[in-house]
Amino acid sequence: MTQIESAGAQKATILVVDDTPDNITLLCSVLGDQYRNKVATSGIKALKIAKSDQPPDLILLDIMMPDMDGYEVCGQLKADPATRHIPIIFLTAKTEEGDETKGFELGAVDYITKPIVPSILMARVDTHIALQGARKFLEKQNVILEEQVEERTHRLAALQDAIIIAMASLAETRDNDTGNHIRRTQHFIRELALCLRERGMQHAQYLDDSVVSTLFKTAPLHDIGKVGVPDAILLKPGRLTQEEFEVMKMHTVYGRDAIIAAEKTLDTPESFLKMAMDIAYSHHEKWDGTGYPQGIAGESIPLSARLMAIADVYDALIARRIYKEPMPHGEAVAVIEKGGGTHFDPEAVAAFSAIKDKFAAIAAQFAEDVA
Repeated sequence: MTQIESAGAQKATILVVDDTPDNITLLCSVLGDQYRNKVATSGIKALKIAKSDQPPDLILLDIMMPDMDGYEVCGQLKADPATRHIPIIFLTAKTEEGDETKGFELGAVDYITKPIVPSILMARVDTHIALQGARKFLEKQNVILEEQVEERTHRLAALQDAIIIAMASLAETRDNDTGNHIRRTQHFIRELALCLRERGMQHAQYLDDSVVSTLFKTAPLHDIGKVGVPDAILLKPGRLTQEEFEVMKMHTVYGRDAIIAAEKTLDTPESFLKMAMDIAYSHHEKWDGTGYPQGIAGESIPLSARLMAIADVYDALIARRIYKEPMPHGEAVAVIEKGGGTHFDPEAVAAFSAIKDKFAAIAAQFAEDVA
């Protein structure tokens, strides 16, 4: 019993290609009832059957035929993606070493010389049918594995989203002024990254789909460290004193440390949280080195944090606070553009200027509900 039959499938189909009736009769007799047999008396007919909706599982192919010899038939079958997988065994009276070599070079799996020895023919057919069945089984398993990997990847992405939203929501509940701030900044940073990439600006190659997706996912964690700031300072209805501001600045450190602690529970140190840590810790750094908490400058500031700096400041400018009215979009744009090269990365500011209308649209979409 063949592997295909043992798997519960139909009998394997063998296509016999020969222009001599006696040879066809002999081959079909040898194959007997173990296989379903199809017959083609020419290369053209063989190609038609092989390319049909029900192709054979294996082809026994004579070489010396009129009009189109077996070599040409084999070459056409192997050149077509729809038929190249069908194993071909040459059957021929040609016994020269070069003839056999040519057959294998064209892609045949075996070469049997005439006169046919029934036991040898059946042994080789059985072997190649079993190999073909194993190949199909592995292909099916590969498809199943790919589907399982894809499903697991989706589950992991959903888990990442759930972790981020849970952590961001915790910070948001402690700061009533944030409202839709995390959602707006999430969309702002994605649009900045896409603009940098599409315009071929600096770091465009780095900002592939995976990086842009991670930016969007992790941006809500930029203020996660505010959970460590005392309520008297975080919820103060007015401007902070210098001493209070020094305490507030510590939210960058608290955020970094919280994310590092979460990252240590994962299997790999280069997790999706690495970008979240950079954003939380460095989004208050300034291009000229006058920011905090480290006072680093220029390219030393992670790109993710430089993009978040623009998104965060723009949103702070247009947002209503207890101690200030919202700034009109045009004025906020002017502030960001003026800060290019001092507060902000000038390349990122150029991208911002190009898509400032998108920022306005996002701000309108996620506007705060006014009681």
